[in-house]
Amino acid sequence: MKLSRQQFIDWPNKSITLLGMSGVGKTTLSGLLPSDKWFHYSGDYRIGTRYMNEPILDQVKKMAMEHPFLREQLCKDSIYIRNNITIENLDPISEYLGKIGDPALGGLDLEEFKNRQRIFRQAEVSAMNDVPEFQEKARDIYNYPHFLNDAGGSICGLGSAECWDQLSQNSLVLYLRANVEVEQLLIERAQQFPKPLNYEEAFLEQHISEYLSNNSLAGDAEIVPDEFVKWIFPKLLQWRTPQYEDIAARYGYTADASKIFDLRDETDFIEFVCDAIERDKN
Repeated sequence: MKLSRQQFIDWPNKSITLLGMSGVGKTTLSGLLPSDKWFHYSGDYRIGTRYMNEPILDQVKKMAMEHPFLREQLCKDSIYIRNNITIENLDPISEYLGKIGDPALGGLDLEEFKNRQRIFRQAEVSAMNDVPEFQEKARDIYNYPHFLNDAGGSICGLGSAECWDQLSQNSLVLYLRANVEVEQLLIERAQQFPKPLNYEEAFLEQHISEYLSNNSLAGDAEIVPDEFVKWIFPKLLQWRTPQYEDIAARYGYTADASKIFDLRDETDFIEFVCDAIERDKN
């Protein structure tokens, strides 16, 4: 959705989709907005609670069944297992995605990893296709005038037909671009806390081969999971950046993510978006 500065200011039911790498500041921005005026739609939360709840639970139950006592209790329906996913706690999704590598170190073999990635990708498509429905619910049921779609970092890998045509018709797309300093912070964080990631399959296949060759490894079972995540994250950042930029150029606007932490409230946020609109026009 393309608007002028004044059209955005006058828009009575503002709807914004935030785009950018995980950790770049999307959740920080959402925290600036009044909770009684802005409906916060978390794509990852929707993925975990609606579309991946069952696969996650199945994996947990499979692990529990390996323990004799838990197996007995589950088979007798004496206990049950459930997820406790919140917008602040998305760990069950990350743990399900897992990391490639040595099973003795908690790693997954390549085919199982790719299968889980495909499940996540389809869930991500479905969660983004749900946005118009939740925009209506936010207004008609909960009386929120405005809507914020906090999209996951890997959404840039989805094509136009999968989500961008629809999202751009129903919201203003704002790409939070990381400058060199912010990129370095993201890389340092990934080095210190290597977390499970979602990769496009073409990107994964290209880089898994490179990693095995560079480290003289016979197969994915020899990979140290955390070391692979540390190695691949900067390459993922480079891979995604032009995708983000293309989406912003075609469907929305670009804002400087380094400015986010200077913002104090909703007024600052609105001006932040307006500045992005003005830069695009100029």
